[in-house]
Amino acid sequence: MKIERIFISNFRRLESVDIGIEDRETVFVGPNNSGKTSATAIFRYFMGQRNFRIHDFSVSKIADIDSFGVNGNPETLPKIVLDIWFKVDPNSIEFGRAFTLLPNLSDDFERLGIRLCYQAANPVKMRDAYLATYPATGDQPSAKRLSEFLVQDGILSRHFEITYASLEEAADDSIATPLDQSKGRNLLQSLIRVDFVDAQRNIDDEEGHRSNRLSNAFARFYRKNLEQVEIAAEAHKVIDENNQQLTEHYEKQFEGLMTVIKGLGVPSINDRDLKIVSSLSPEAALKGSTELLYVDAVRSHELPELYNGLGFKNLIYMAIQAKDFHSQWARTAQNRPLCQIIFIEEPEVHLHAQVQQTFIKNIWSVIDASAIAEGTGDFLPQLVVTTHSSHILDATEFAKVRYFRRCYLDGEDPAEVRVLNATKVHSLRDFKPQAVEIDGQNASVEEALEFLKRYLRLTHCDLFFADTAILVEGSVEKLLIPTMIDKVAKRLNTSYLTILEIGGAYAHRFEGLLSFLHVPYLIITDLDSVSPDGRHPVCRGDEPNALTSNASLKQLLGVSTVADLMALTTAHKASDEQSRYITFQQDIVVEENATNRVMRSRTIEEAFVYQNFDFLRGGQLSIGRPIPPDLGEAYNVIYEHIASSNFKKTDFAMMVLSSTTDWQVPNYIVEGLQWLECRLHGPLGEA
Repeated sequence: MKIERIFISNFRRLESVDIGIEDRETVFVGPNNSGKTSATAIFRYFMGQRNFRIHDFSVSKIADIDSFGVNGNPETLPKIVLDIWFKVDPNSIEFGRAFTLLPNLSDDFERLGIRLCYQAANPVKMRDAYLATYPATGDQPSAKRLSEFLVQDGILSRHFEITYASLEEAADDSIATPLDQSKGRNLLQSLIRVDFVDAQRNIDDEEGHRSNRLSNAFARFYRKNLEQVEIAAEAHKVIDENNQQLTEHYEKQFEGLMTVIKGLGVPSINDRDLKIVSSLSPEAALKGSTELLYVDAVRSHELPELYNGLGFKNLIYMAIQAKDFHSQWARTAQNRPLCQIIFIEEPEVHLHAQVQQTFIKNIWSVIDASAIAEGTGDFLPQLVVTTHSSHILDATEFAKVRYFRRCYLDGEDPAEVRVLNATKVHSLRDFKPQAVEIDGQNASVEEALEFLKRYLRLTHCDLFFADTAILVEGSVEKLLIPTMIDKVAKRLNTSYLTILEIGGAYAHRFEGLLSFLHVPYLIITDLDSVSPDGRHPVCRGDEPNALTSNASLKQLLGVSTVADLMALTTAHKASDEQSRYITFQQDIVVEENATNRVMRSRTIEEAFVYQNFDFLRGGQLSIGRPIPPDLGEAYNVIYEHIASSNFKKTDFAMMVLSSTTDWQVPNYIVEGLQWLECRLHGPLGEA
């Protein structure tokens, strides 16, 4: 039996999320404070490992709780809900134990569900207790709101309880059949075992009260394995022999001291004699009297635990815990839970990139070996990994990723509220890209999806952990954009932003994924003007009837001529539905000696030169070629040199970055960056 999906409502920022769980590993990713940890923590609360607090209710539900304190309408009281759906083989022996979950009218024997609710046990009694403590008289309201009353120690747990129900799927919603509380609790424990490898593992070499030495981890593992009779008997035999030898040793060593004590009249003639004996147990011997050593067998050299890196210790510690949790589950003699789920939070802590990439495979090697050793090959847990590591994500199958996206509460107006207090969860298994044009040919859905997977794997993309993304043509933009942000859109520095170098021909291939994830993004691309004649050779941006060869501009904006692109307004370039803005080179008026010339660039390098023509003329910036005095000739020389194979784009970008001149950001990039800044942080001057 396996968990197939979970549904969570009204728990912290998880107002209403539906999360599919894979048979082996599921990876939760997303920006900081997007709800990944909350999706695991809710199991702790419903499994009785922690007590709920009033702040575990979603922000929007606190007002409903307070409303009940005023008008006493029980319908306004929210519940924290966790629905767990299982898939089970009707022909297996486990089906009989799970049968009590089956609704009376259901004919779907492969999907079973249980609903856990944290709700008020007696709303009227709770409200009476609240008003007795903070009475409302006449027009004078209570001194504190109901939520402030419930935040006090022990009061919430006094009035709220966990209830249980079996679930049946229906067309519109699930049908819940209440279960007796005691029966429901026992049923839950017989169905699922939940274990946690926490992020705060405090791997250390010291004996602090919050540290975890590896030797202690081995001791805990040994203690739990003593449930096996043959291991316990062998361990006690060894320890008993040593206890006998230590007792004889103590008797000799303390003989003089005991004679002195007897001379004091203690014990008296009527009392028993004193005797010091060794009473080591296998657990105490391992925990208090052992060290974990790192051994160089060739040199016969041993080093204590202190002398190895935290990353190595962290990996060993997680392996011990995974093995321990699985062994405990496999060795449960009676009423073994039918499935196990192990939550591993931020396994990347202290691990370098290569180990992060192989983490999933390594942890499964430990579990598979444990299953073989225990003789329970069919009993394998499900893993849920929460991570901020693009390396772990890189090694994970695309479909196993669950992306947690911060969003507004239902009904909130983004123009009025800037804080994202809710979360939506997107399963990459559900993502189906549209067929797109690639190099002049239509790519199938499968080819488009394979491209995205391959790109993310090659680049270790941190897209899934960012608040926003900027898609750029190449290395020049990627080098210059951070400095340009400092110049014209500083508020973007407070956002978690990723810059993806994808080229103009590929930006449109990310449109489907970014829209699916609802990540606001900016595309900074090139005009890429080409002649309408022949095989469309590259041409200057202002050539009459010029076309664009940029596939992203053509597909996303629906135009193919440079003239049509120049005519597009800001509104045409923006898409609120996709949270997207596309920007490309615009006309720049270059003035010199009372004359001016409109210059239209086709690349970022051209645009930068035209925008900063005074610095180029003054020698503070250079393209490696002398610039003619005539603006018309200068325009042509700049275009031809930058378009030539002799022009070193990266060298140009490094020259710009090292310059001490107060250069200007090209106008089309200013336009795009300021749109993105406003999209994330609101208009300038807004509180």
